[in-house]
Amino acid sequence: MRRQTFSLLLLLALTGCKTLFGSDGNVQYAQDAKINLARGMESFKSRDFPAAEKYFEYVRTKYPYSEFAKDAELKLADIGWEKEDFTDARDRYTNFVKLHPGYARTDYAAYRAAACHYQEFKKAASDFFLFPPTFEKDQTELAAASRSLSDFVALYPQSKYAAEATKYLNESRHRLAAHELYVAGFYAKRNYWEGAAGRWANVVKLYPSLGEDREAAFKLADAYRVHLHQPGKANDVLRLIMDRYPNSPDAARAQSLIHS
Repeated sequence: MRRQTFSLLLLLALTGCKTLFGSDGNVQYAQDAKINLARGMESFKSRDFPAAEKYFEYVRTKYPYSEFAKDAELKLADIGWEKEDFTDARDRYTNFVKLHPGYARTDYAAYRAAACHYQEFKKAASDFFLFPPTFEKDQTELAAASRSLSDFVALYPQSKYAAEATKYLNESRHRLAAHELYVAGFYAKRNYWEGAAGRWANVVKLYPSLGEDREAAFKLADAYRVHLHQPGKANDVLRLIMDRYPNSPDAARAQSLIHS
């Protein structure tokens, strides 16, 4: 009897719980996709991401043609988002949009794919005191966020995520404009006026009506007039500010500089 018991225990160790009892480590699989998806959702809500990932992968691979498989794919992307693995999450959201363009929550996946760029920038460019401010750092992810979020708002203007996407888009554009102003100031301190003018011109052209374009325009006009000896270009920039901000103190200031 003892020998038979030992043999059974050895068999359990070799074959694993999943084979004999339908489990895999700390998860218990059912024979129904909906139940497995629900168990994955519960694990996700309790932030047991390893278990949730197993359930969702099981549904995705075992029931690939069911609607539950699509939900599982989306939740796998959400796991990456919650774990702040934004590169993996972005890839999963992007693939979801490509594979399921007509799915009811495709706009959610498209929004999250775009927002991953912004979240990745925030994660990498923390404003923690040991690090330089974000406007001094690499802006690659932020530029990608601006493009992706802008595309999302254009493609899904009626989406319930459009307002939040617009918020992130504006934050991205403000940060990008601040970076341009920072680089322009760096050039100006070294009397490299062509480089400074180019950066201020970028702010005026690429980030209109955000506020930073006002500061950039006046500095650009001064650079054209005083340092680059191009008063015609200076006046063109000042007229642009008058058109963008009519009846404002900035418009009055621009007009006085044109006639000075």
